[in-house]
Amino acid sequence: MKKPLTDYSHINGWGIDADPLDVPNYPMKKRTENDNRGMIWERPPQQPQLVEILHSNERPSLSAVFGTPNPPTGLSGKLRRWAFTFSESHVMHWIGLLMADRVQIMEGIADDLKGGHVPNLFEEHGGKAELKHNAAGFAGKVICTVAVVGLLVALSRRK
Repeated sequence: MKKPLTDYSHINGWGIDADPLDVPNYPMKKRTENDNRGMIWERPPQQPQLVEILHSNERPSLSAVFGTPNPPTGLSGKLRRWAFTFSESHVMHWIGLLMADRVQIMEGIADDLKGGHVPNLFEEHGGKAELKHNAAGFAGKVICTVAVVGLLVALSRRK
């Protein structure tokens, strides 16, 4: 696991909000001590980390309070860990997370099938609602899908 950075001074704008009396949105404002009353607060106690929590490599530590979702597992978990090695401003961070989401869908379907449950993908992915509330859009998607599949079949059979 990659060791987190401790010096962030190389990041443009890092620490700009460190002084609560210096609000960069209003650089010409005449300030008083009452302007930011309530913004100076004590950090809450650190929530215990009982499962693996992925967080930005730009943060030195976990935030004081966080959600405790299921820990990342399987191939999607590996993709998420890989994505979090990149900065949030890097495109590979977001592409990795998108890929992990798609892989996790397939892992969920495989888990359902292993457990003896055949998922109703049409309803679970909102097909019934789209058919009811956006019939024209649904018809367009069906026509487009049939055309693309037909084109792929025709191209695969062509010599």
